[in-house]
Amino acid sequence: MSDKITSARAKFLLVIVVAMAIIFVVRLFYLQIIQYGYYKDLADQTQIKQRVIPAQRGLIYAMDGDNPVVLVSNQTVYTVFADPPMVTNKAKVIKTIQAAAGDQARDDLAGLLDKTDTRYQILATKVSRTAAEQIKKADLAGIGFQANSQRVYPEGALAGQILGFVDFNGDGQYGVEGGLNSELSGSDGLLKSVTDVNDVPLTLGNQNIDKPAVDGKNIVLSVDRNIQAEAQQALAEELDKYHLTDGSVIVMNPQNGQIMAMANLPTYDPSQYNLVTDPALFNNDVISDPYEPGSVIKTLTMATALDTGKVEPNDTYNNTDYITVDDATIQNFTKGHTGNITIQEAMNYSLNTGFVTVAERLGNGKTVDQQARNTMYDYFYNHFGFGKLTGIELAGESAGFINKPNSTAGGPVTYATMAFGQAMDATMLQVATAFSAGINGGRYYKPTVVAGTMDDNNNYTPSKAAKPEAQVISQGASDVLRQMVITVRQANGGKGIDIPGYTVGGKTGTAQVPDPSGGYYGDRTIGSYIGFGGGDTPRYVIMVRAAAPTDVGISAGTSAASHVFTDISNWLLNYLKIAPKN
Repeated sequence: MSDKITSARAKFLLVIVVAMAIIFVVRLFYLQIIQYGYYKDLADQTQIKQRVIPAQRGLIYAMDGDNPVVLVSNQTVYTVFADPPMVTNKAKVIKTIQAAAGDQARDDLAGLLDKTDTRYQILATKVSRTAAEQIKKADLAGIGFQANSQRVYPEGALAGQILGFVDFNGDGQYGVEGGLNSELSGSDGLLKSVTDVNDVPLTLGNQNIDKPAVDGKNIVLSVDRNIQAEAQQALAEELDKYHLTDGSVIVMNPQNGQIMAMANLPTYDPSQYNLVTDPALFNNDVISDPYEPGSVIKTLTMATALDTGKVEPNDTYNNTDYITVDDATIQNFTKGHTGNITIQEAMNYSLNTGFVTVAERLGNGKTVDQQARNTMYDYFYNHFGFGKLTGIELAGESAGFINKPNSTAGGPVTYATMAFGQAMDATMLQVATAFSAGINGGRYYKPTVVAGTMDDNNNYTPSKAAKPEAQVISQGASDVLRQMVITVRQANGGKGIDIPGYTVGGKTGTAQVPDPSGGYYGDRTIGSYIGFGGGDTPRYVIMVRAAAPTDVGISAGTSAASHVFTDISNWLLNYLKIAPKN
């Protein structure tokens, strides 16, 4: 009987053992096969540590004469992060970081430390080296540091709207920072390794990744810090003198398209961009604010007529101070120079009737017909680039607008007024670039703010010599136009205010401001001045714009713009050490 009981017990135990073995096998199958991915990820979270190695953002230099100088540099700041499962004293972590980092600490530190399902939580950003060292001395378990860069602007607000800024996410915004963001940013590196329980990287493992960071390029701007400072100061003084609050200046080299200065008022300090309450201050109006440029465009209407052989400076017309195009009567702002006068005189006195006549002579000579409009459009759009982006390396450029000659809006009246700079929108950059081509021999250079690059050993490599994109008017037409612009300046007082021995030419422009509801505002004008200077050849082109309400005088903007040009021009002749003409 006892043998039977023993045998039954043995069989029962065998069943139990077999059942448990089956359970173990099934469980192991479930864990190792079915749940393999889950547990592998869990192990990786514990054993694999990943760190982004931030790239150093490229520096930005300006020229100081022939030598590059730093205009934007980097300062090392630190991101403090936590590995929540490794933190052993949350209260001490919170107290230490709040005391050392202050406003740079995140608001909900306790909540961030409670996220134990992650291995990386940022607790504070842009922490100074001193504060980081203070936190590090506390020897807090689970707390780490990551070095980052913060932009520093040694020159304050100088060239702020050329430079732009870097936002909280590390992305360049506006200006060079936005336009060349990818070149300046470089690419972050990555360090990913399998570690032991003490966070010591293991030397073996196919999950180890060591990708070095590639720092951004150091960009050298063609902007000269001294010319930029002079432009900003001259603009500020004249705007204050005439009680104006809005103005812009561009200075460029007509022989290669390089921008030497670009200033707007009001402006801002890029190191304090977060304090700016009006986002419009970030815009660089020289490139982003197209407007009706007014009579400065007469120089380009004349360039068109000279290049097509339709008009010469000494050609005459009968000026009555009024001219009719279709059902519109166009009149001169300056009246009294009536009778049979030359086109040169029409430019000297900035007579609208003279340039409507020039536009008519591009066609049948009697009206601004289809041929005249086609010719103007070809030169303004295809040769001079109005209505197109120039492609300058700055974020926020506008293309402006001109009506096509076969459109409903592109009729004779529109093109008659375009001949003296109305019924079209252009940026200062477009006008200055086209004017440069008009007086430099007819060569159109793409405008640029980049002069070259600087390596990490402070070796400057200039950009390749610029080549003209097109010959937009002939050398002969350019030579005649240049002399006409010189004559205009001399006829309007240039002999008494320009340094003797140099060649300086220039042209004013006074434009009304369009009213969106139709017509033009009666109490707003925009004054412009564009000109060049040098010895035997033009060395610089300066364009100035100043907006004026009527209560300070309709010509206040034009007068301010003219004086800013003169101030900068006389200063440049000395600064650039330009030899007097032979």
